[in-house]
Amino acid sequence: MEYDSRAWLAEFVGTLTLIFIGSLSAAVAFEALDGGTGGVVLAGLAHGLVLVALIYGIGAASGCHINPAVSIALAAIGKFDWRSVPGYIVAQLAGAVVGALLHAAVRAKGATHFGLPLPGADVGAGQALVLEAVLTFFLVSVIIGAAVSGRATKGFHGLAIGLTLAASWLVGGALTGAALNPARSFGPAIVALNFDSIWIYWVGPIVGGLLAAGVGFYLHNLGRESESG
Repeated sequence: MEYDSRAWLAEFVGTLTLIFIGSLSAAVAFEALDGGTGGVVLAGLAHGLVLVALIYGIGAASGCHINPAVSIALAAIGKFDWRSVPGYIVAQLAGAVVGALLHAAVRAKGATHFGLPLPGADVGAGQALVLEAVLTFFLVSVIIGAAVSGRATKGFHGLAIGLTLAASWLVGGALTGAALNPARSFGPAIVALNFDSIWIYWVGPIVGGLLAAGVGFYLHNLGRESESG
């Protein structure tokens, strides 16, 4: 239980940090900088760099999931205990709400609804769903290959994962908000009381994460431990 409490606190603080930095950078990008190239680059770097820092900062305490889609994906392939998933997700969602509340405390609600990820004006629901699933597939694939498989160069997993999130934001930020994480949408949605399209940001990342988990399980032969045991 002591370990669980530490892990839950790490997931709470980590998700709070990701949502505060991420949502605030998105608001600045699309409100103060009008969604121009500079704004998108700023928000992409903010998301990626803060994830790199968090992986090295809290990874030892909880694994730094800070994303329900990641917790579910890792549990699906036996790399995380299913019994721990509910506690992690509760901590992640609570951190997301507090992070969004802190955003609201320092910047008034604007056109982005506290940096809430939403499909762009010319992006349909189906397109947004596919993009969120595909980008999350890439993110979780890198997490499994760099941090879970045990075969990647030691010490560089945080950089690989953070750069993947940054690249995904550069591609998808202006199209869907590039959440790749149900918590990234949940926190701002609760604070802004705007639940438009929120299902996209749950279904897309979870489906993409599960697909990546299945591919990664086979690609990196992650079943070998259970076979040898």
